Order: sequence, then C-alpha cells, then structure tokens
Amino acid sequence: MHNEDTQNKDNIFSAPIDKIGDFTFDERVAEVFPDMIQRSVPGYSNIISAIGMLAQRFAKPHSNIYDLGCSLGAATLSMRRNIDQEGCHIIAVDNSSAMVERCKLHVNAYRAETPVSVVEADIRDIEIENASVVVLNFTLQFLSPDDRRTLLEKIYQGLKPGGILILSEKFVFEDEGAHELLIDLHHDFKRANGYSELEISQKRSAIENVMRPDSINAHKQRFKEIGFSSYEVWFQCFNFGSMFAVK
Repeated sequence: MHNEDTQNKDNIFSAPIDKIGDFTFDERVAEVFPDMIQRSVPGYSNIISAIGMLAQRFAKPHSNIYDLGCSLGAATLSMRRNIDQEGCHIIAVDNSSAMVERCKLHVNAYRAETPVSVVEADIRDIEIENASVVVLNFTLQFLSPDDRRTLLEKIYQGLKPGGILILSEKFVFEDEGAHELLIDLHHDFKRANGYSELEISQKRSAIENVMRPDSINAHKQRFKEIGFSSYEVWFQCFNFGSMFAVK
C-alpha cells in the first residue's frame, strides 16, 4: 500500500482542455506514469511480472536483452530481477528524455548482477544484435504501420535462433459488436479506478491520433510473413493484451 500512497496521481485530463493536442510522453506524463498506467491498462502488473518470467526462460548467456520504449523501466527491472544467465546486458531505450532520466534513477536505485544501459533514442534507429529477448511493451502501436513492419523485421534479424519477442498492445477487433463491448468494458475499468467521464473522453481524443492499434490477426499475419516459427496471445484483458513470437 505504501507505494500507492506515494505515487503521483494522474489528473492530466481532469480539467476541461479547450483544444486537446496529441498525447506526448512529456515531463507531466512521466511524473504520473505509474499511476496512469495502473489505472488505464488492465492487467499491466501481470504483464510486467510475466515479462520477467519469460526473460528468465529465454535469456541466453552472453546475449543482449532489449526493452524498446522502456518508459520508466518496469519491464527492464522485472527482467533484471529474473535473469540468472551470466553475461547478459539489458539495453533500455526511450525517446522521451523525461522518461529516460527517471528510468536511470530507478535502474541505479540498487545494484544487480545484470548490467543495464538506458539509452535516449528513437527505437527505429537502434541496432538489434545478439538478442535473446526483445520487449515492445505498449510501444509498437505508437509507430506508423510501415514503421511497425520495418522494426519487427529488424528485431527478427537481430534475434538469435530460439529468441523471443514479447509484444504488448491495445487490440482492435474485426467484429464490431465485440470491439464496442471491449471498449466499453475498458472504460468501466477506468471509471472503477476513479477516472471521470471528462478524463476518459479527453484522453481518448488526445491519444487517437497517435495510436492506431492492430487486430490480433494482423499481428499474427505479420509475424508469419516475417518468419517467426511460433507466436500466440499469452495474455488478454478486454482490448489489451500481450503476445510472444519465437524465432
């Protein structure tokens, strides 16, 4: 409980905003991000825990582990706690200087066996090499559709055989009735976590220009075309979920 009490509360969208701009991961968002993500993304803490478990299973000795779009480093820290192979190096990348600054503080808060490099860069510019685990935790959906494929192909090339990509995303659904129901359930989830109608609608307006999610089938089709040998949804709660793809 102590942790929750000390978290900065997300009230970014609580007052009427005349002209809602696109959502950006700026200083204001970085400050309230843990609260925002817990109250906005169903199952987030389960996903973070399981990323650590998957990393423990798939990390190979003397390989690189990438957390692309690492924000404050939740997935990075979960992996670092769980990896027990020697010679692994975690590379955590984000293009928001506010996020990177805070991520470094979290990573440096205590010492650990597995070294972590926190890099401020565009994930599209990062070289992926000698990788056994790559994480895209709610990151791919912010790239343009063409960039998504290019990045996934680059990840595939940089993964060692048997390496894993963990991809968490918001999903769209082909069945319109199902899609609307899952969106409504997500909004109920946010209401239950204390967000007002105003906050929900303003956040939706701010994010819809910067985030265009794919369907599960579109993800699977792309994994297949790129050459991954095995891929599946391993977690889903409403219209949010996480998939793995193994080379």
